[in-house]
Amino acid sequence: MALKSGGARVLVVDDNEIERQAMLDMVSSMGYIAEAAGDGEEALEKLGSASFDVIVTDLMMPRMDGFQLLRTMLDRGDPTPAIVLTGFGSMDHAVSIVHDLRAFWFLEKPAKAAALATLLERAVQHKNLVRETERLQRQLSYQGFLGELVGTSAAMRQVFSLIQQVAPSFASVLITGESGTGKELVAAAIHKLSPRAGHPFVAINCAALPESLIESELFGHEKGSFTGALGRHAGCFEQAHQGTLLLDEIGEMPLAMQAKLLRVLEDSKVRRLGGTSELAVNVRVLAATNRPVQESLDGKFLREDLYYRLNVFQIALPPLRHRKEDIPAIAEAMIRDFNRKHDCRVAELHPATLERLMSHSWPGNVRELRNIIERAMIVAREGAILPQHLPRAFGIPAAQDRTSAAAPAIPAGGNGIWVEAGKQLSDVEKDYIQLTLRETDNNKKRAAEILGISIRTLHNRLTAFAAEEPEQQLGASG
Repeated sequence: MALKSGGARVLVVDDNEIERQAMLDMVSSMGYIAEAAGDGEEALEKLGSASFDVIVTDLMMPRMDGFQLLRTMLDRGDPTPAIVLTGFGSMDHAVSIVHDLRAFWFLEKPAKAAALATLLERAVQHKNLVRETERLQRQLSYQGFLGELVGTSAAMRQVFSLIQQVAPSFASVLITGESGTGKELVAAAIHKLSPRAGHPFVAINCAALPESLIESELFGHEKGSFTGALGRHAGCFEQAHQGTLLLDEIGEMPLAMQAKLLRVLEDSKVRRLGGTSELAVNVRVLAATNRPVQESLDGKFLREDLYYRLNVFQIALPPLRHRKEDIPAIAEAMIRDFNRKHDCRVAELHPATLERLMSHSWPGNVRELRNIIERAMIVAREGAILPQHLPRAFGIPAAQDRTSAAAPAIPAGGNGIWVEAGKQLSDVEKDYIQLTLRETDNNKKRAAEILGISIRTLHNRLTAFAAEEPEQQLGASG
């Protein structure tokens, strides 16, 4: 029975040449790359010079037996999972090894191919999960990254800590936060750090589906169960079997559907629309909402019994305006991504650009920042992202809001203009255009680009200003 081993490497350790060769042949026939060692000492030598995904080892061997091999691996911190082969009547020893020496599992000799195949597959998945967990933890420790989440602020360190605590469990998690804060990224990080990482991660936005389709999307349907059902469809629960399902915007799901969802969560069974039998599903459910939880409960948008079923563990994501110190690191990560996506060669944010980003209130959170950075990179293409690569006036209102609301006029600095209370808009426009022309050394094309108007419109404005001046002079003399 060949498995999709993905080229995983297995080390077979046995002093009996005939049994060792038989095990090598069996493991190789399953699609694994198999190597052999005659005892524990040879096994340690091979482990020191190459990487293996699983060890299959006998217990009773000369020089160094299986007990000492596993004990040495444990002392060295070697995480390679070991499947122990035991003789008849030594079951107590096998259980003790699994408990005390942290062997992955045991098999009684002679090993049956089906049992060995199952254990090898699970051991490889376990090793891959350990590797991914270590990679993400290193990434978090040194760079402030966890999956696609970025941040070194105290608020994000708390989020990272909660993710790492809950990921290895099977508990349901409710993820809260404003739209655009990265709730789906949190769910994906939980999945990647969980024992289900090798299985599907499925996300569904409950707010994006019409009420007539949401039951079919969640639970599936049989052919002919409704008009347009031309074939059998597996719902999200079936698609996420043995993996993780994210129900995004759970508070937007119709209440009648919430009741059906609650029953599925309690029974771990789904029935397709038009189906006559129930299907057992093994799914970890995560839920997310951008509406304050208490508001959802008080407004009857979210059933209390469903809330208590989902809210075993809660992670609240802070809005970007409360963690602006993370903006430089987030922007740097986005620049790397968009350089690949758009074949750009952007190196950095100009300090003036960063100042504009820091002054913005970010109502759209990280999603809005991502859109701003992507647009700016498409405009800039290379070098630094300058303020003029941002949308016109982006970040400026937030800076103006910091001035005194009681002031009768707003000074804009030595290179700015005075905006006096009661001044006509046409006069403000004229002053600003003239200022822009001075700053560009009367380069009308460049001035038009900065003002966001065509060169023809600029010429028309200047012609109108020139025509007004004789009239103003005549009025003054009269």
